[in-house]
Amino acid sequence: MSSSFGKMLTVTIFGQSHGEAIGAVIDGLPAGIQLDFDEIERFMARRAPGGAFSTARRETDRPRILSGLCGGATCGAPLCAVIENGDRRSQDYEKLRDLPRPMHADYPAFIKYHGANDIRGGGQFSGRLTAPLCFAGAAAIQLLARKGVTVGAHIAAIHGVEDTPFDPVSVDAETLRAVSAKPFPVLDEQAGGRMKAEIEAARRRLDSVGGIVECAVSGLPAGLGEPLCESLESRISSAVFSIPAVKGIEFGAGFSASAMTGSEHNDPFVMKAGRVATETNRHGGVLGGISTGMPLLFRAAFKPTPSIALEQRTVSLSGECGAPLVIHGRHDPCVVLRAVPCVEAAAALVLLDLMLESKGRDEWN
Repeated sequence: MSSSFGKMLTVTIFGQSHGEAIGAVIDGLPAGIQLDFDEIERFMARRAPGGAFSTARRETDRPRILSGLCGGATCGAPLCAVIENGDRRSQDYEKLRDLPRPMHADYPAFIKYHGANDIRGGGQFSGRLTAPLCFAGAAAIQLLARKGVTVGAHIAAIHGVEDTPFDPVSVDAETLRAVSAKPFPVLDEQAGGRMKAEIEAARRRLDSVGGIVECAVSGLPAGLGEPLCESLESRISSAVFSIPAVKGIEFGAGFSASAMTGSEHNDPFVMKAGRVATETNRHGGVLGGISTGMPLLFRAAFKPTPSIALEQRTVSLSGECGAPLVIHGRHDPCVVLRAVPCVEAAAALVLLDLMLESKGRDEWN
């Protein structure tokens, strides 16, 4: 099903942007795990709307647990959480039934669902659906921490302004936790200031900008993943592409490897503290679809928010002719800031699923 992913750990996301509620069902969590729900809510607050650089829509994003807990601990039943939608302005979207927004899913959804698609706020195509993804990911991050695995991300670039990248060889848990805790998660505060200026300038122009999120994982053991179709890269890529606005992903040196020679790109194997490692990490922690024990490192590219206040060109589906479009409503001038925890969540869920495949649920406590 298109709304579910995972094997040992299955996550199903449900709801629509302007429906009564959205939510997630997580099936396969080990039993007997005490989850820190204060920490889950802090994680979700990083994605929540509000603030100078996001939409003015106000949502508490407080999950209500329907099943899966007994005495505050996971009990083996699917963990189901719902998040109510409160601040909705559905009237802003009525004309979009006839005037599909450029670079949105409006037109292909109209074709696929024969005009029955929910146009309000983008329906199930909305970034609003990343709230339950972050709920599930926040739970996964806590379980991974029990095994010494830490997931963290930062804003690598916004509209061409670049942050200092993670050290691909020695990025550690402390660095990942520290940058994830920042209100504007960058390593170079001066670069962060320039990024904020780019976002504000776009907002003033009634426009938007895109950017890149870099994610790293420390403490990941070697041997996770499968060759070919079940590679670690393909599993993570599938989950990351479930985040609206993602248009590309690369691991390690990524596309820049295409301009290198083999001698430039190859990572020499070395012994460090009694274990096999690589001197560099242009492979991004994955070879042959399997983790190597080096930090896992990937970057996800996000397009500019397509809902902008400038007049754009579209077509009238009923009139079968060109038409101008001015989009009203509340939209992010840049989605990258709020996307950082979403990328962490997607990666964490895939890694927890893979580790459950490797270790089994009974060995988790």
